[in-house]
Amino acid sequence: MDGTVAAAHPHTHGAPSLSRRGPVAVPGFASLVLPRATLRYMGQPISIRLTRVTVDRLGARAQRAHMPPRTLAQRYVEEGLRMDEHPLVRFAEGPGGRRARLTGTGSDVWEVIAAVRDNDGDMAATAAYLEIPLGLVQAAVTYYGAHQDEIDEWIERNERDAAEAHAAWLAGQAALRR
Repeated sequence: MDGTVAAAHPHTHGAPSLSRRGPVAVPGFASLVLPRATLRYMGQPISIRLTRVTVDRLGARAQRAHMPPRTLAQRYVEEGLRMDEHPLVRFAEGPGGRRARLTGTGSDVWEVIAAVRDNDGDMAATAAYLEIPLGLVQAAVTYYGAHQDEIDEWIERNERDAAEAHAAWLAGQAALRR
């Protein structure tokens, strides 16, 4: 394997192939070659073979998401690996970006970890407060152990946004009293 992502060759009726001359260009894609990973959790290019149907679906989804297909493929691989390792965690898109979320709840992992901290590490009290099973709180803590920097970043961002919103509210209240 030479570090490229292969697409289906047009003369093989949808069967993926890698030629010795390099990857096959796919119409509508800037490139499916991954010369250097762009996401911080990726560092080594690899070669994979995808069916034409998969490449088309990936391209359509990437276009809707306004991102290059290779970036979306990297995200899917990383998230898939994380979901295999943490079966009670899924990923969701939202106004603040894509984040880890507990399955079957409306709770993001960072929200659960912030609540655990607020309860001095008492997972049972956190589960009762959030009205979710203790096992889901434990799953969030396990995910946090594996991805602490990511979750800490979400918590810090939320605290910063809350402080800014509170300051704006106070400024509005002060303006009303004039």
